Amino acid sequence: FRVPPRDQLPERLAAVLAVVYLIFNEGYGGRGELAAEALWLGRALAELLPNEPEVHGLFAMMLLHDSRRAARFRDDDLVLLTDQDRSLWDTTQISTGRAVLDRAIALGGRGPYVVQAAIAALHAAEQPDWPQIATLYGELARLTGSPIVELNRAVAVAEVEGPEVALRIVDGLGLGDYRYLHSTRAQFLRLLGRTDEAADAYRRSLALTSDAAERRFIERRLAELV
Repeated sequence: FRVPPRDQLPERLAAVLAVVYLIFNEGYGGRGELAAEALWLGRALAELLPNEPEVHGLFAMMLLHDSRRAARFRDDDLVLLTDQDRSLWDTTQISTGRAVLDRAIALGGRGPYVVQAAIAALHAAEQPDWPQIATLYGELARLTGSPIVELNRAVAVAEVEGPEVALRIVDGLGLGDYRYLHSTRAQFLRLLGRTDEAADAYRRSLALTSDAAERRFIERRLAELV
């Protein structure tokens, strides 16, 4: 690695962080070697650029998410965060991630990666602070303008204000071809007792899903309704 001239740093850094994030996401979906590579790159960037809060934010976020890798699947089946066996979480990695996040915040970090790391740290708590998670997702939505972030905020809102309020958020997002919108919407409808609508939403999500583990998860949820 070589640090570019200072006038080129912001543009190049943003691109590099985006690529590392994409590598990690691909690895987190099942290719462990890519996740390990992304973590190595994140650590290298943090050493090269010790005063860049977004570098530390991305590294912290990856550490915190990766700490739960061993608990994400059980017999090749997907396990939601709330159902994961916490004894399988890497507590050392969580502590390291939180320390890196503290460094990012101390540097004045308020960017998208720092906010995402803060959300990941709250999810790692014994009792997640859902109001704070919802607030941070609201800040992240403001920073990114992403409807997918708003979808994640709706999940936190459901924990705080109930599924009916969350469903109104989801129904205004316009993400008709996004499979997670339909599976999330199905869960809210299920909690509201609107079983037929929930089943339809699960079927829509299933039609948009190619990942085998995700398909099995949705099929199990659908079978519980019909």
